[in-house]
Amino acid sequence: MTADSKLISEIQKLKKDRKAVILAHNYQLPEVQDIADFLGDSLGLSREASKTDAKVIVFCGVYFMAETANILSPEKTVLLPDLSSGCPMAEMINAKELRTLKAAHPGHLVVTYVNSSAEVKAETDYCCTSGNALKIVEKLKNEKIIFVPDKYLGAWISGRLNKKMVLWHGYCPTHAKILPEHIAAAKNKHPGAPVMVHPECRNDVWPLADEVCSTEGFLRFAKSNIAKEFIVATEPGMLYRLAKENPGKSFYPANAEAICPNMKKNTLEKVLWALQDMKNIVRVPEDIRLKAKRAIDRMVAIT
Repeated sequence: MTADSKLISEIQKLKKDRKAVILAHNYQLPEVQDIADFLGDSLGLSREASKTDAKVIVFCGVYFMAETANILSPEKTVLLPDLSSGCPMAEMINAKELRTLKAAHPGHLVVTYVNSSAEVKAETDYCCTSGNALKIVEKLKNEKIIFVPDKYLGAWISGRLNKKMVLWHGYCPTHAKILPEHIAAAKNKHPGAPVMVHPECRNDVWPLADEVCSTEGFLRFAKSNIAKEFIVATEPGMLYRLAKENPGKSFYPANAEAICPNMKKNTLEKVLWALQDMKNIVRVPEDIRLKAKRAIDRMVAIT
């Protein structure tokens, strides 16, 4: 028995004993994705977990994702294998800064990307994901909008809808590493390969895309497209799932060095330790949780 197979066997036994469900974001290490009960994006995973009868959620992702799982499943114990796995974008705005921004722009609704802290969500009118952000803002077409924290996702929506919004200056450092020259180099190596770009990428990268969409959108596009090769402009962890679910097709990173170090902190060992010790619990204070859930519920209702 290999070291990994021994770890996996121990994880599976503890998962059963603890009545746990394991969630893994699309950017996680391949071996972590392989042990997950559910794979996907952050909010989708939390919603899936909320439908289960599990007592424990092990969220292999970053801190705000575990918070979201607790917001939707307060009766479950949420564990984050590595508590230091934060999100730089989420940390680029806090509740106090958002309150100041709201005061400076009275009469505006706040639409907050799910990649944000629970405290920021609590100051929000509507949450959104990268997959439904366009639809949310389109539904609010007559409203003045503050969009936080991702300036690139906000600008993409603004351009698509020809709608002016107040944007915060946050961004994803990982996606910002993907440059137009990376796309050009990848297209030179793989001529004819469609380019899929995440909207967290810089605004000079979007025009080079055949499809701008969320990670779940990547999966739909790759499955439905007749092409055999694809260039993927997002965190390279996504390629593992794309290849696994699309046999016979090849996927190439636009920039193989655009790696999120926080996403890679969750390992098999840490998943095991979290289940063994029942530590690294993520819990949102109830007053914050209820306010944040209201913004998520409004998002679900409008979409």
